[in-house]
Amino acid sequence: MLSIPQYGGSHLKHFPYSLPAQQHRFSPYSFNGGTVLALAGDDFALVASDTRLSEGYSIHSRDTPKCYKLTDKTVIGCSGFHGDCLTLTKIIEARLKMYKHSNNKTMTSGAIAAMLSTILYSRRFFPYYVYNIIGGLDEEGKGAVYSFDPVGSYQRDAYKAGGSASAMLQPLLDNQIGYKNMQNVERLDLTLDRAIQLVKDVFISAAERDVYTGDALVIKIITKDGVKEESITLRRD
Repeated sequence: MLSIPQYGGSHLKHFPYSLPAQQHRFSPYSFNGGTVLALAGDDFALVASDTRLSEGYSIHSRDTPKCYKLTDKTVIGCSGFHGDCLTLTKIIEARLKMYKHSNNKTMTSGAIAAMLSTILYSRRFFPYYVYNIIGGLDEEGKGAVYSFDPVGSYQRDAYKAGGSASAMLQPLLDNQIGYKNMQNVERLDLTLDRAIQLVKDVFISAAERDVYTGDALVIKIITKDGVKEESITLRRD
């Protein structure tokens, strides 16, 4: 005959129903996936992103690019929480209009990067959940890329990837553009055609491995003639 102590006392702690209650709290943030990339050439810059908007294992939209044209020489790519992306880009556009009316000229790419840094830092205690990359032409007409963290620290780069597939894209860019840790290798000039093809290749590869990246690729091409757009389809599953 079984004894009662065998079913009581410390044995109850092994059963799931004896676990302490857990509290589920509201979070103002949500990660909506997506990947952005920017690279700079001698007289051009590219900003690219996929168009998938997702949350967890749900796809909310297959046609939501994350590249936003700010001026004829500047484009910003935003990934992270889509609500914060929309809010932040609206604030930037409003500030650009105020600057245009006050100074009768368009803000440069470097000035936009500095302004964005102050906007992000002003919200450092409740930051925008957004990873920003700005691509454009500088005052000399050369390509420039500025990458940010969520609280405003930024730096100028030759190329940068951000978002859910950045860990896959950045090493490939280091290899193909930066030639990092490579010896006795011919360094090819980064032409516009080669840059566009490279962006397409890295996003096709990322879509094969990252569930938050896919559907389509949008590339913003910034030159002295303005901003042009090119797109291709990616895998949709």
